[in-house]
Amino acid sequence: MTLCATRVRLTDHAADQPTPPPAMGGIGLKARHKALLLETRPPVAFVEIHAENYMGAGGPPHRWLSAIREHYPVSVHGVGLSLGGATPLDEDHLDALALVVERTRPALVSEHLAWNQSDGVHMNDLLPIPYTPDTLAHVAARIDQTQDRLCRRILIENPSAYIRYADSPIPEPEFLAELVRRTGCGVLLDVNNLFVCASNIGTDPLAYLDAIPAEAVGEYHLAGHHHRIFPDGTEIRIDDHGSRVAPPVWALYRAAVARIGARPTLIEWDTDVPPLDVLCDEAWRADSEAADALAARQPGEAADAPRS
Repeated sequence: MTLCATRVRLTDHAADQPTPPPAMGGIGLKARHKALLLETRPPVAFVEIHAENYMGAGGPPHRWLSAIREHYPVSVHGVGLSLGGATPLDEDHLDALALVVERTRPALVSEHLAWNQSDGVHMNDLLPIPYTPDTLAHVAARIDQTQDRLCRRILIENPSAYIRYADSPIPEPEFLAELVRRTGCGVLLDVNNLFVCASNIGTDPLAYLDAIPAEAVGEYHLAGHHHRIFPDGTEIRIDDHGSRVAPPVWALYRAAVARIGARPTLIEWDTDVPPLDVLCDEAWRADSEAADALAARQPGEAADAPRS
């Protein structure tokens, strides 16, 4: 496998990076939709795949993906690298991710600010990390390692959370901003995760939007979540990607676009997957909501352009 011959500052080599998709709505590529997607070619801006689903040597998944790449830009979203984990990065997994990126030549590559494996044991969740100076240095080094191996910039996604660490002194947007500064990575701003965290642990989502480095945001994610109310009145919102985007998340998305600008926007729907036309309808609504948010900005109020 090809390795980058020398360490480069990725933000100084923007010309080497693929062109991102249009700043419009895209959908996750689901096996049940592949044939219909090719047959009807609905006007969505891009499709996103989970890298781990394409780490095999070949076969039908790669044939379908090759056909779909003829018509749509592709975004590769990793879920298993465990950038926030304490044990060394799994070199085999990183090599497999690099091969997916080499084969697919995606417009965007992203991973999570989270951990989900330790000493070879894999969890079925993306778990948050404490935001401390030590974890900042640790995650930055692992992002550097990943970008060196992939020979390209990646986007880092903010996690959903259900608890707050006792020792986590750095606010999450400042933590992400410093990762951007140290490594040249970008940010994948998951608006549903932002809303879920605000509801569950009491963060201020609008202050978060003001603090995040707008020029580093390369993609948005939108998804549905489950709202559960216990008999004692306790509420929790669970990021399950199993329904349409909730009204307050659309409102937060409009606020994000007004502050940051339009970006490629993925509709995530991974449980109780609906028909293709429902996914496309959500993507087209994202286009409409973004247009409304941009139109409502005050004259002269310009959002920062994304960094290539």
